[in-house]
Amino acid sequence: MPPTFLLPLAAAFLLLLLLHLHFPFASSQSYIGVNYGQVADNLPPPAATAKLLQSTAVQKVRLYGADPAIIRALANTGIGIVIGAANGDIPALASDPNSAGQWVNSNVLPFYPASSIVLVTVGNEVLLSGDQNLISQLLPAMQNVQNALNSASLGGKVKVSTVHSMSILGRSDPPSSGSFDSSHLDAMKALLQFQRGVGSPIAVNPYPFFAYQSDPRPETLAFCLFQPNAGRVDSGSGIKYMNMFDAQVDAVRSALNGIGFKDIDIMVAETGWPYKGDPNEVGASVENARAYNGNLIAHLRSMAGTPLMPGKSVDTYLFALYDEDLKPGPSSERGGSPAAGQERWCVPKAGASDAQLQASLDYVCGQQGIDCGPLQPGGACFEPNTLASHAAYAMNLYFQRSDKRPWNCDFSQTAALSSNNPSK
Repeated sequence: MPPTFLLPLAAAFLLLLLLHLHFPFASSQSYIGVNYGQVADNLPPPAATAKLLQSTAVQKVRLYGADPAIIRALANTGIGIVIGAANGDIPALASDPNSAGQWVNSNVLPFYPASSIVLVTVGNEVLLSGDQNLISQLLPAMQNVQNALNSASLGGKVKVSTVHSMSILGRSDPPSSGSFDSSHLDAMKALLQFQRGVGSPIAVNPYPFFAYQSDPRPETLAFCLFQPNAGRVDSGSGIKYMNMFDAQVDAVRSALNGIGFKDIDIMVAETGWPYKGDPNEVGASVENARAYNGNLIAHLRSMAGTPLMPGKSVDTYLFALYDEDLKPGPSSERGGSPAAGQERWCVPKAGASDAQLQASLDYVCGQQGIDCGPLQPGGACFEPNTLASHAAYAMNLYFQRSDKRPWNCDFSQTAALSSNNPSK
């Protein structure tokens, strides 16, 4: 294996080793998935990853975008694929049904059914973005994507959802008191009403690791890692919970039940434990990551379910297959990569067409609070006067102003993060 693959495979080795240990080659588990992030510059080729996944019991892969090379590499493997439309795609998808049709025509139809695309997630943690315009556009975007799928005779075969942080809950402890934050309630009800109609799950990101960060006691660590502990009794229901994962998932169940959506399934879009973190990230270690992932897999395989959903395991996507060395934020966000702290810029991909670059430039410069004045004649960044240079300025400006969130450097898959500063 080339040395450049060693860094990202640190996480993959740990996760896949656990999957090999817990599941023999012939034993597939339809509820076990893995997140396949690409915010890195040293990942193995998609074909190698597809072969790697086939050697395990992983039956589903979640992509944050819709990279055609990866989707194509997973063809005829039997692995279910979740693809994503980025937050930056939402305005166009919401305002123009033709844009949604083009998105489906580009990202689903060329690959289905050989590549088993099962779900499209529109946006990531949109309700917590604070962008009221974006929040109001989320449901129309999801509806238009679903209508485009229906028009392609894929309704019911490929479903549409969106991904939420656990922070959409205003209350989660005890689990029986779980309820959605009042500021998100109206939007959440509208989304859930749509999802009930199309039969898609609510997708959430429960992370016991973060719960431990706020309560770093030994007994809390054991509770979070599925290790022997005294348990915690829900004061409302009297149920004794033996691990944090079940408690977090059941808090979502309670929130759904409380507003009349008992029939909506829950999907765990992300969960995991970092094997390395910054000095202030208590509990991030190889030992704890191995314990959490291994014990979670065993718990899911037992089919015990949660106290409020016994006898079945929710679809769960482990985070993550590879370290992402270009991902901003704390070290735990990258899986422990020593690339922490490096500055990143958002730049156009080499193959982006002029039409795509112009569309991205127009979109960014049309956003409130974005100043594209330096790109005007006489402006500080007018030269070089090329579409690629102007688009690079706009894309990076948008990314930097959006708290450097990786999903804000997508632009319909025409941009990527780079460690090289494009400015002159």
